[in-house]
Amino acid sequence: MVTGAASGIGEQLAYGLARRGCGVVLVDRDGERLAAVAGRVRGVPVRTYVADLAEVGGLGELVARVVAENPGITLLVNNAGVALGGTFDQVNAEEFDWVMDVNFRAPVALTRLFLPTLLAAPGGHVVNVSSLFGLIGPPGQTAYSASKFALRGFSESLRHELVDRGVGVTCVHPGGVRTRIAETARVGSGVDEVEAAQGKESFAKLLTYPADKAAERILAGVEKRKGRVLIAWTAVVPDILARLFPTSYLAVLNRLGPTGREAVRDAARRAASRNTAA
Repeated sequence: MVTGAASGIGEQLAYGLARRGCGVVLVDRDGERLAAVAGRVRGVPVRTYVADLAEVGGLGELVARVVAENPGITLLVNNAGVALGGTFDQVNAEEFDWVMDVNFRAPVALTRLFLPTLLAAPGGHVVNVSSLFGLIGPPGQTAYSASKFALRGFSESLRHELVDRGVGVTCVHPGGVRTRIAETARVGSGVDEVEAAQGKESFAKLLTYPADKAAERILAGVEKRKGRVLIAWTAVVPDILARLFPTSYLAVLNRLGPTGREAVRDAARRAASRNTAA
């Protein structure tokens, strides 16, 4: 089962799983796009469910239907996510909670509801898609970073709890993957229109890594039962800097300048290439 399957990484995961011979259950709030993705899946059973994960209270009914109609699910991919731009004082409590509901509370609820099913079959696995902003916390992303750091912490603890019970847990940190998240992002009610437009434009420029390659990296990580998958140098480099400079990594990134960032990026790419070859 893949959430957020109507576009981006979720869509490409559906195709990648189908190529591997896996039947897929696809969930998204956009029914029209979801139906189009399902129509492109070939050679395996596919079912779709239209649901808004912000309505966390309704997930029990959704999972009951999914389990009844698709017995034996062994992989849950909590991929759906939303973004919200604005500093903490530009975002109201309702907007903040909406991000937490979709990005954190829904994955936790779905994992809890599916856990008996996953434990019942050998090789069960949970994938939680966090973010680059689950590794670093830039300004203007308090809600989003809070949700993605929370998902990271949940995933790491859960992995240790389930390792001896036959269920794997992978936490994914994509950096700059080309998806619709910038297009569909909301802005805080306290952000003016010009600032909102500039923020969306800047965010969109970071999204360059192909979603199909990201999906293949995730599925390769699942096959190897990896606990953590970082995607693209834009996740690898900030992760390293956050470890080395836990309170000043943003200042270090800024001081590197374009040339320094290019050099670090190239080194990260070479390291990733060596790891892939190994």
